[in-house]
Amino acid sequence: MVLSAALLCAAPNTQTLATCLDEGKLQYSNNQYKQASQTFQRCLALDPDNVDAHLSLAGALLTQENLTGAQTHFEAALKNMKRSSPYWSYTYSMLGDIALKHRENKKALNMYTKSLEYNTANVNSLIGKGVILEIQGNQQGAAESYTSALAVEPLNVIARQRLINLEPEYLTDEEILTALKQRYAVKPEQTELTESNRELFTKIHRAEQRRGVDYIKNKYGKNTQDYIVTLNKGTDFARELLTLKGYNTLEKSMGQDAVAVFRRLNVPVQQVFELRDKQGNPVFTKDTTLTEEGFTVYTQALAGKKEYLLPGQAVPLTQAQQQKVNARVKAITQKGYTEISRSELKMLETQTLCSEDTLKNNLGVYYFPLGQKHYRYFVRTTDNDPLKTVPYYYVMQSRHKRNPKVEVPKNEIVEYYSYYGYTVCLSDGNLTMSTEQK
Repeated sequence: MVLSAALLCAAPNTQTLATCLDEGKLQYSNNQYKQASQTFQRCLALDPDNVDAHLSLAGALLTQENLTGAQTHFEAALKNMKRSSPYWSYTYSMLGDIALKHRENKKALNMYTKSLEYNTANVNSLIGKGVILEIQGNQQGAAESYTSALAVEPLNVIARQRLINLEPEYLTDEEILTALKQRYAVKPEQTELTESNRELFTKIHRAEQRRGVDYIKNKYGKNTQDYIVTLNKGTDFARELLTLKGYNTLEKSMGQDAVAVFRRLNVPVQQVFELRDKQGNPVFTKDTTLTEEGFTVYTQALAGKKEYLLPGQAVPLTQAQQQKVNARVKAITQKGYTEISRSELKMLETQTLCSEDTLKNNLGVYYFPLGQKHYRYFVRTTDNDPLKTVPYYYVMQSRHKRNPKVEVPKNEIVEYYSYYGYTVCLSDGNLTMSTEQK
């Protein structure tokens, strides 16, 4: 900034408020936000209640993500703002943005609402209000807010995209039917929307929002005339959509690509279509296309992340579920049980020839269910009936072989069976002798 000769000769503390504000605004326009902040601080030293200085400093701090400082000066500006000031709507709108970034949604909505009371055409507040309404689940209200923003600023990219994202939630049946006809997904003469039509529109729309059009373009180059249709071609409102054929091709092609990605992550080919996400949901449909959950797993896999479960893997427990499991395990061990591994369970089945039912009903083995087909296993360590502690004997004998310090408990049933060369169970998995005969 070039100052006049008179100002250069003047002492720094004789700078007027007007020239101070001009200097800070010039720095701000040149993206010198830190210097601008320092200048506006100097301006406030000249006039601590100056609204322009507070707003300017708040704006400079906001660009530096100093949300607390920006909020302080926006609020200070409100305290000194004249009723005739044109900045009421702007100030409340900025306070709404700050509250939104702090995830104080109720406060943010209140700020945006106040902003719109002063200026119903404040686009930033209309969009901010729409975002909060979306978070609150009021999709219709959010759509109305974005529509109002576009009425003021038709080319606003944020409002337009967010409105497009909400189409399945707010479009009327007639509008959805028209949208499907534009995508060649229903016959032109159809007059009523069915539930299957609505579901199809949601799926195609979701694929479009996931950049399905770009995927098709990258995959097929210029040969996409059957897969993509363009609305409002040659205007600022041009929009590319997937046709029904394009959507089906996308789903099939993406499923094939996903198989290749999972194979690169060393998933055995025979297990690819049995993959599940970490909540146990299937990754593929019966038609070998990706499920909704599968798409998320696939995008993670593209980044090299293994967010899937193989057929034999258990679904991870939530923190709350784990706490319940821990409490249950503690109660089980206090009753005289000790935990064994799945391999030790298999060893018991081999050593005794006993079926699962016999192990559970007669030999004191406890199967603790964690989910579908997944368990933790426990055996009794003490019991008045020696038969109940036979599994514990075999487990400890196995552990003794790995670590001689492990003590193997005595068990008269095992000794009896060993003496006569019997197995504990017959080939059908039942006990060699009944409890009455032993």
